Amino acid sequence: MNYFSSDFKLGILGGGQLGKMLLYDTRRFDIHTVVMDPSPEAPCKIACNEFIQGDLMDFDAVYEFGKKVDLLTIEIENVNVDALEKLEQEGLKVYPSPKTLKRIQNKAVQKLFYTDNNIPTAPYSRFAYPGEMETAISNNSLSFPFVWKSARFGYDGQGVKVIKTWSDLEGLPKQECIAEEMIDFKNELAVIVARDVHGKVETYPVVEMEFHPEANQVEYVICPARIDTEVAKKAQLVALKVSQAYEHVGLLAVEMFQTKDDEILVNEVAPRPHNSGHYSIEASYTNQFEQHLRAILGLPLGKTESTVAGVMVNLVGAEGHEGPVKYENIESIMAMDGVNPHIYGKKVTRPFRKMGHVTIVDGDMETARTVAEKVKKTIKVISE
Repeated sequence: MNYFSSDFKLGILGGGQLGKMLLYDTRRFDIHTVVMDPSPEAPCKIACNEFIQGDLMDFDAVYEFGKKVDLLTIEIENVNVDALEKLEQEGLKVYPSPKTLKRIQNKAVQKLFYTDNNIPTAPYSRFAYPGEMETAISNNSLSFPFVWKSARFGYDGQGVKVIKTWSDLEGLPKQECIAEEMIDFKNELAVIVARDVHGKVETYPVVEMEFHPEANQVEYVICPARIDTEVAKKAQLVALKVSQAYEHVGLLAVEMFQTKDDEILVNEVAPRPHNSGHYSIEASYTNQFEQHLRAILGLPLGKTESTVAGVMVNLVGAEGHEGPVKYENIESIMAMDGVNPHIYGKKVTRPFRKMGHVTIVDGDMETARTVAEKVKKTIKVISE
């Protein structure tokens, strides 16, 4: 099929920053895109060929949207899978498949999938609602501390909480959840795996992630990870095993823990371009967004190696600020060597909302990391 400068229409469910960055490459290739998002101010709106406002969890909205396109992909997991299943049954190509999405949308189902496929992961318990956790604690079958995770609709640190005492259980949503054992780890790592429609697979280098201690959001992504070669090989092999188990098409971001004993445990996955791969726009031969397009369209996969060391800094809304956004001191960071800002197009900031990112590239990793720290301390995402 001819995808370029043709009548072919690529549908994208979700119009946030991931979709906006995916559109950098659809525009470069002149691929016609149709995007649906519930927000009339979605970042994708300015760059796609057609924009439709609609509820991603509504069966009819997703189904009717799918009838307008030739191939359908996502930039967010929280979409109506029943509609995708019907579209797939009627012959529409949907990547990742509804089967893959069903296994990933629910964290409890995701953890069970790892157990069933002998994929190493942190020990966990599954509960229908938090009250069951309280009973388990009282019966000594669950003990403090542990990590509570909502089974559905968690993102960007939302739906995750460290539970240390009884008081930490107060106010938890009354819905399905898991309690995960606290892991004593050295590093949080991630590997992005690209798998095309023919089953061919490529992996990106292992990255190291540094998290904000309160917001549970990634602050820095460092590529390559500052770990031993053997540990990196082990992480990539685990990521490949996860990819093979899911049989996904497109990208799969596999987040992992490196334990004190250098074991690799899978934390969770995302079947799409991911925050841990943003560095690739400037630092890789083939950025993750182009690679996702290549994979779902059945085009040759691109080279995944890095051309230079890269450190990504997330730009999130400052605490105490909500309203029209202002990027304070952005001119100062742009004067620094190797600094590449990306602004997502969200007009309103609020505390810890992802508003953009900055990638710092350099021939020397330590120099890039030092500049990244300076960027983080200089630029502020505030309200006017």
